Amino acid sequence: MEIILKQDIPGLGYTNDLIVVKNGYARNYLIPQGMAIMATESNKKVRAEDLKQKAFKEEKIKKEAETLAKAIEGITVKIGAKAGTSGKIFGSVNALQLSEAIKAQFKFDIDRKKISLDGDSVKEVGTYKAKINLHKEVGVEIDFEVVAE
Repeated sequence: MEIILKQDIPGLGYTNDLIVVKNGYARNYLIPQGMAIMATESNKKVRAEDLKQKAFKEEKIKKEAETLAKAIEGITVKIGAKAGTSGKIFGSVNALQLSEAIKAQFKFDIDRKKISLDGDSVKEVGTYKAKINLHKEVGVEIDFEVVAE
């Protein structure tokens, strides 16, 4: 029986996949649990329209991410932190502080979860790199400098 999945099912397929399964599995488990619908002609047309709209939305999100990546590509963010005489800072600089510094200095609102630092946090004064993943296919590296206050 041909069915259209309404959600991701491990080992079977992903949302909106058109797959063939045994009749009993579809009728007794997948369809009653709301995990799938029968692949009739009208459901196939609805699926095609959904896939077309989803592709359009994904393309729009990707273009916005690429535009933002070009805008933030060459920036250097300065983060002030209290530091001792040896250059070690009290506490650490993490992705949240970097996100707030980018917003304060350059007016770009970037979620802290999209920023990855080497080793999760920085504990000394110096210049470092951070990777920002704006989209699954779009990422950019920025420089940031930790300075003593």
